[in-house]
Amino acid sequence: QLVESGGGSVQTGGSLRLSCVVSGHSRGSNCVGWFRQAPGKEREGVARIYTGSGNTYYADSVKGRFTISQDNANNMVYLQMNDLEPEDTAMYYCAAKMIEGSCSVVSAIELWGKGTQVTVS
Repeated sequence: QLVESGGGSVQTGGSLRLSCVVSGHSRGSNCVGWFRQAPGKEREGVARIYTGSGNTYYADSVKGRFTISQDNANNMVYLQMNDLEPEDTAMYYCAAKMIEGSCSVVSAIELWGKGTQVTVS
């Protein structure tokens, strides 16, 4: 089970931190990512972290502004979003792939959270 929190409404240039708690899986997840979906657009990957190595990857559109991180002791994954732009407005979803492999695309995801809304105006 994945549960997101931390969304909200901010002005351009503002910041938000999204949180995702990963629970209910004794083996843990291999890869946890954040996806977003704006109205009328496809769901897209924003950032992902490989929980074993700590390696992180970002979409070009958010590089330098967003940071994904993890707290393994508490089964948490965070997305720090700075310098937000109106184009970042979307529903943000936490997503996980429990087995080995990338979680960079929608088709690879095994678990989804319900999402948290981010609105930038």
